[in-house]
Amino acid sequence: MPSADVPSTDEERLRQLGYTQVLARRMSAFSNFAVSFTIISVLSGCLTLYGFGMGTGGPAMLIWGWVAVGLMTLVVGLAMAEVCSAYPTSAGLYFWAHRMAPRRSAAAWAWFTGWFNVLGQVAVTAGVDFGAASFLGAYLNLQFGFRVTPGRTIALFGAILLVHAVLNTFGVRIVAFLNDVSVWWHVLGVAVIVGALTFAPDHHQSASFVFTHFVNDTGWHSSLYVGLLSLLVAQYTFTGYDASAHMTEETHDASTAGPRGIVRSIWISWIAGLVLLLGFTFAIQSYAGTLNSATGVPPAQILLDAVGATGGKLLLLVVIGAQLFCGMASVTANSRMIYAFSRDGALPLSRVWHRINPRTRTPTNAVWLAACGALVLGLPYLINSTAYAAVTSIATIGLYIAYVIPTFLRLRQGERFERGPWHLGRWSRPIGLVAVAWVIVITILFMLPQTSPVTAKTFNYAPIAVLAVLGFAATWWLVSARRWFLRPDADKADAAEADPQPL
Repeated sequence: MPSADVPSTDEERLRQLGYTQVLARRMSAFSNFAVSFTIISVLSGCLTLYGFGMGTGGPAMLIWGWVAVGLMTLVVGLAMAEVCSAYPTSAGLYFWAHRMAPRRSAAAWAWFTGWFNVLGQVAVTAGVDFGAASFLGAYLNLQFGFRVTPGRTIALFGAILLVHAVLNTFGVRIVAFLNDVSVWWHVLGVAVIVGALTFAPDHHQSASFVFTHFVNDTGWHSSLYVGLLSLLVAQYTFTGYDASAHMTEETHDASTAGPRGIVRSIWISWIAGLVLLLGFTFAIQSYAGTLNSATGVPPAQILLDAVGATGGKLLLLVVIGAQLFCGMASVTANSRMIYAFSRDGALPLSRVWHRINPRTRTPTNAVWLAACGALVLGLPYLINSTAYAAVTSIATIGLYIAYVIPTFLRLRQGERFERGPWHLGRWSRPIGLVAVAWVIVITILFMLPQTSPVTAKTFNYAPIAVLAVLGFAATWWLVSARRWFLRPDADKADAAEADPQPL
């Protein structure tokens, strides 16, 4: 049921929220959904961490972990979607926090929500494109004898980020078209791959193996602890759907298209991902051979063993294509978050990052900051063999803290919360409480060590990255930002990075 005073246009609602329409509003509801669905990308998240899951819980946790985490993610997404409907702006999560927090502390809530969101989005971009680089390296090795080393993987990673930054800079309409294509690429890709894995192999694993076989190669002795660690596979995959919120200033009928994009991207990915994981797990021919594959990418070995070298390489290209789509969309969404946050002066050199390209009406400087930030997060792979798992942990922790802060504040508001046209009715409070509790659990969980013994090569540096960003944001807040961030009555002349268009 709509609120009492519903604005007649998207632009009018944006003005009510304190912003002027600057970005081009070209996206349909389907395109908005397509961005989030593409960033979730079951062909990226599920498969890039599949090897991690094989040694951390094995088949049983890959399947049941996916089912459980998918359900909890849907709960988190429903709570987010309700708030998105009330505040459809690319500022997204930190703006929501500012609107719903107590007046005295509203700016602080927004500040830290925004910084967690930036950290998570940059890490997601790093995770997606690093995964694509790993799979591309495996394909090049199979097809051309390309020797994969950490240095070469980082080089491929940098090249993929460069392509995605260039596309988002000069090919704006192409990016929008490719996001729409990506939906069908993922759906048909999953269908083709699972079909091949179902009918091509002469041998399949038993149902008891797929649903009950537990594996622990982590060095830890607690099966419960290892099983909980394995949830990272699914929880990392279910990230990035806040993109639908960040793209609302470019979407028609944003107050309903945005929330629907969030929820639809989650439940469709939940179903597609379960089908994909079942297909790969049933098709494993040799567990040890797959886990220790010479390609370095266990899903690639499953494809090769199941359908042969030629078919396996062709299906691997389908996976790589989906991952490239995912990375491209991630850079898009990441740049919109950076644009919005810097529009309010919250990043160093904000005047640079929120500039709009007059030809494309997109934040091209923010695109390049997103790509460079992702590259920096991936560099520890040169010295740390578990760096990829750490990057995915950083992405999951950063994003889910940012996701749930507005939900927590919405719970505190109670009946004072002014709902948008898309809302949860009487289910709002119980769904919000479950969402907050779940995020607290996974935030603690994914900061813990993932392998034993803990050494320089296996150390989970996620807590260090999170604390470094949090420390920087806290210091800047105390020294300067608390006097001007999101304070229209403050004298922003003293703030070098303040936005000329404050809230």
